[in-house]
Amino acid sequence: MAYDSSLDQQLFVKEVAGEKSNITISVYSYNNGPKKVQLSRSVKDAEGKLSFAKLGRLTKEELQEVLPLLQEALAAM
Repeated sequence: MAYDSSLDQQLFVKEVAGEKSNITISVYSYNNGPKKVQLSRSVKDAEGKLSFAKLGRLTKEELQEVLPLLQEALAAM
């Protein structure tokens, strides 16, 4: 079965904005299936445009900002 974006339902989304990158925490359900958390990072280039990047490692400050949002995402599940 191929992925169908019309079946992907976004239930929660919050973003942590930083100087060089943003971290997005989302909760999705595909085809009314189990709810899952997605973490992603967007990096700003020299012109300020955002592009996708691997989340990779978090700094202590990023983690401190993300943890409360993960708790909110958990409550949305």
